[in-house]
Amino acid sequence: MAAKSPIDPDLVRDLALLIIETDLTEIEVQKGDLRVRVARNLTASFQVPMQAAPVQAPAAPVAAAPVAPAPLSNSAAAAQHPGVVKSPMVGTAYRRPSPDAKAFVEVGSVVREGEKIILVEAMKTFNEIVAPRGGTVTAILVEDGQPVEYGEPLVVIE
Repeated sequence: MAAKSPIDPDLVRDLALLIIETDLTEIEVQKGDLRVRVARNLTASFQVPMQAAPVQAPAAPVAAAPVAPAPLSNSAAAAQHPGVVKSPMVGTAYRRPSPDAKAFVEVGSVVREGEKIILVEAMKTFNEIVAPRGGTVTAILVEDGQPVEYGEPLVVIE
């Protein structure tokens, strides 16, 4: 008589389907000494648009206007910003408590430490992401309903 495998193939199948349905890249469950981790590899491709070189430089010197800080348009630059709030988990980010409600914060909103700024849903549980410090929201780096990874920049508070 063959020994029964401690791994339930139906559990692995259910976890794999959950990954597909929720756009997660990996999931891990543990019960007692048994730990099951299911992961998938994703390859992302993107194109960087090329900028045209200026045709002609001005002949006379021009007084420089004050330069505002450049917006944090990519998450690589935002991840290095000292005021970034990162996702503590893999899940789906929501900027509002319900589809017909207004967003928790907008760019320019002033927040206090501990104030709710975003929700991240993971495994049918809505986790409140709160401001780690007070300040002004200068960038929101996720869209409502966007899948997020662990450590992904969500909001910048200055």
